[in-house]
Amino acid sequence: MSWSDRLAAVAPFRVMRLLEAAQAREAAGHDVIHLEIGEPDFPSPAAVVAAGQQALAAGHTRYTPACGLPALREAIAAHYQRCHGVALDPRRVIVTPGASGALLLASQLLVQRGDRVLMADPTYPCNRHFMALAEAAVDCVPVGPESGWQLDTALLAEHWQPSTRLAMLATPSNPTGHMLSASQLSVVAQAVAARDGALLVDEIYQGLCYGVDPVSAVSVAPEAFVVNSFSKFFGMTGWRLGWLVAPEAALEPLSRLAQNVFLAPPTLSQHAALAAFSPACLDQLEARRAELQVRRDALLAGLARLGLAPAQPPQGAFYVWLDVSAHTDDSEAFCRALLDEENVAITPGTDFAVRGGAHHVRIAFTTGVARLEEAVARLERFLTRRGRG
Repeated sequence: MSWSDRLAAVAPFRVMRLLEAAQAREAAGHDVIHLEIGEPDFPSPAAVVAAGQQALAAGHTRYTPACGLPALREAIAAHYQRCHGVALDPRRVIVTPGASGALLLASQLLVQRGDRVLMADPTYPCNRHFMALAEAAVDCVPVGPESGWQLDTALLAEHWQPSTRLAMLATPSNPTGHMLSASQLSVVAQAVAARDGALLVDEIYQGLCYGVDPVSAVSVAPEAFVVNSFSKFFGMTGWRLGWLVAPEAALEPLSRLAQNVFLAPPTLSQHAALAAFSPACLDQLEARRAELQVRRDALLAGLARLGLAPAQPPQGAFYVWLDVSAHTDDSEAFCRALLDEENVAITPGTDFAVRGGAHHVRIAFTTGVARLEEAVARLERFLTRRGRG
């Protein structure tokens, strides 16, 4: 039997192979430091867990409306009002099975065969793959420090083609952790609208920012499609719950898609997520954000000692994107050797960058400061050996 041709556009997620190798080393008795996966070591907030347990005990196990519980859509809209000063109609919030569900809905709605999509290179690989599965052509635009690791209006003008229909941004971005300001988001949105295109903004790490205020495209680009998630800031990775904020005109077709593709988001997860917006839970989540900032700073200090710290520190998310071209031109071999020799698991840049990935790695500061400092010490030993070799 032959498989669908569209699968050819979907590359394996290399970090998952590296995670399997790291777990195998752990099972064999090695002390592995995990800095490869985008999942901090914090458990889901206790209030969220309790709400999920209460929902199960109360028998909330049946389908909800396709676009989510009305109470949860209202709570998400209230979150935008509280954090960004935006009066958002709850109808514009489509609750989905994970942010991946939101990306799937957006890709199926916004592009079709022959359309072109612009996005930054590097970016989260599934962003490319969702568009490819919708049979669009993805134009990965190389970005770097000069544009703040983001698409800007100059790059947009340079790479927009007659068949371009969509521009996709990510702020804070995975893997670089860099953000767009409100003014930057606004001018990019205006440039896309002037070309009669659509704008899709990945805000999955929104709220996890350091030294800058959180910014949402919802506040400056009302016609944009905005993806968010309960996985990152809210610490609910395994609950598989996200949402899509969409313009009024898109609500009916999105509802129709959701009915057919998902039927409904996970019921227990939705009831649990209602507790994530309680004041006590938000205080706990803010404390975790502050702890991530401490971890970021500790990791950057250690990398600076090795001459590896990036010139522009990440403003958000929980990653550092490192140029290791002085040490390798094969980031996959570099990461595998670091795991085999020093039991430190980091991610090769080839997962995220079409160009330049072989010279970059991503480190997730998702474990405590002591473990991060130990990881830097192990990395230093590894690089010293390579230098002598």
